[in-house]
Order: sequence, then C-alpha cells, then structure tokens
Amino acid sequence: MNARTAKSTALAIAQAMLDKKATDVLVLQVAPLTSVADYLVIGSADSDRQASAIADHINGILTLAGSRARSIEGARNSQWVLMDYGDVIAHIFRQDVRGHYALERLWADAKRIPVSDEPPVVQPVAAPEPVKKPKKVPAKKASAKKASTKKPPAKKAPAKKKA
Repeated sequence: MNARTAKSTALAIAQAMLDKKATDVLVLQVAPLTSVADYLVIGSADSDRQASAIADHINGILTLAGSRARSIEGARNSQWVLMDYGDVIAHIFRQDVRGHYALERLWADAKRIPVSDEPPVVQPVAAPEPVKKPKKVPAKKASAKKASTKKPPAKKAPAKKKA
C-alpha cells in the first residue's frame, strides 16, 4: 500500500467510525516514528456493543473497497478492537479502556491528520427568551352592548272596542 492509499484508507476508517457515532476519532501519522504502520486511527465507543458495531462497519466498508483486514483482534469482548490493514491500524476502544492505555500520549510525537467530517464541538448556548406578542383583546360588539342595555317596554296603543 503506498502512502496515498494508506492515508485514504485511514480517512475511510475514520469516516466509518463516525458513521457509527464513535467519539474522539483521531488519525495519527506514525510513519516517521515506526515501521509497524504508517497511520493509526483511534476511536471510542460508549459500550462493547457499539465497539463491535463500529468494527463490523469498518470491515464492511473496506471489504467493499477491496481492502481486507490482515487481522482483527479483540472483537469477541469488544473493549479494545484492533484491526490491522497493513499500513493502517485501527483501534476502537471503550471509553474507559482508552483512557487507561492512552495511545495518544504514547504517540504524542505523531502528526495528527484532521478528520474533516467530524462534527464540530458545539457549546450549548442559552436559548433566547421568546418574544411575547401582546394579547389581542376582542373588540366589544355594538349589538352585544345594545342587548345588555334595557329599554323600558313601549306602551301599546289601546285596543279598539267592537260595536
């Protein structure tokens, strides 16, 4: 696998991780530091089940693209799944396990490759107060007013007597 293909594979793995809602996805270029791989892709999952789903998705996407994993380790318990694609190694950790092994600290000298499609971290902002519209008071109808004002009854004309 050449450097261009390795980078595109690493970015494809990162995108596949994001597709399955992995968090803290990171691509490290380790080629100048080791001969083991050119890139490491690291992502976190909230549960063993999510880690397994992420690994399955990566495997499916890359298999369709013509890349097969040389080895997949840890898929059974899914706390840490390692997928070896030759020049690219993917690590999928459960959150607590990732903190324990701290691969980012181990490879702190590696160049970080931006993952362009990762959604930006958005700080929650207080919602603006809704604008209150003045309530419309229905206008009093003239006919209703007349009905409520009582007039004295009209006097009737005296009835005519029959002869």
